[in-house]
Amino acid sequence: MPSGYFDCRDSFSHTLEALAEADERIVTVVSDSVGSSKLVNFGKRFPRRQINVGIAEQTVVAVGAGLANGGKVPFVSAASCFLTGRALEQIKADIAYSNVNVKLIGQSSGIAYGELGPTHHSIEDMAWLRLLTNLTIIVPADPWQTEAAIRAAAAHDGPVFVRVSRMPVPALERTNPRFEIGKAETLVEGEDLTIIANGTMVHRAVAAARGLAVEGISARVVNMATMAPLDEAAILASAATGAIVTVEEHNVRGGLGGAVAEFVSTHHPVPMRILGFDGFQPTGTVESLMELAGLTVEGITRAARQVLLKKVQ
Repeated sequence: MPSGYFDCRDSFSHTLEALAEADERIVTVVSDSVGSSKLVNFGKRFPRRQINVGIAEQTVVAVGAGLANGGKVPFVSAASCFLTGRALEQIKADIAYSNVNVKLIGQSSGIAYGELGPTHHSIEDMAWLRLLTNLTIIVPADPWQTEAAIRAAAAHDGPVFVRVSRMPVPALERTNPRFEIGKAETLVEGEDLTIIANGTMVHRAVAAARGLAVEGISARVVNMATMAPLDEAAILASAATGAIVTVEEHNVRGGLGGAVAEFVSTHHPVPMRILGFDGFQPTGTVESLMELAGLTVEGITRAARQVLLKKVQ
């Protein structure tokens, strides 16, 4: 792991252990994913509070719902591609429709399993999950926000999905760190355009804004960590800059860009560029797939210049 970069799964597991110390209702439910969820130590410390159902994602969600109905606070953790794909019906009916107090943790999301190919890429999860009423969706951007999101999820009365990546990211600089479900945070102020990002793309958006500043372009960076409920006030303020670029480790259809475009098109239309993956991706390293999709500092910078040209036309 590069120096100064962190695996947000560590923040997830450490935070969950701390919460479990104070709240005996907290349990973990996994689908043969104890190691990849970084819950080995949780199982050692709380052996009677960890349930491994094996490779059975539909069952892991159903068991979580049953535990919640029994008064527990289950954290259901599995690879996001399988948790949200194989168990979508259970998430819809047993969790969202039933509005039960289950915390779903989609691990190793996006294209973190790059070399394992499209079957293991999770670039559709936000699209289908954000259609489900009652389900809060959080995509934290760094270790601090991952901890804050897990604490907020535990305190929230209702179903929550937290998208946790295994891709190392740096800790973001904040002058007044504060996390609230449904509220975006502005990391860089700017007036010429706004870059809205979440998850692993936020630090790249910040780096792009710094590079644009050298060119005399003032780019605001908004970290839209909560996908549902969406911070519509932050989107409206972003549209007021006259142009928007969205950046996500997700398909360009139905995710962050789609959500922003839906609101902007009906409330304050402005030129937009949506950066993400377009359809199934080939097998490859994480960085090669990022470069192919333009999800790099250079790609974000290029998209910002392009959208600014549309703004002045």
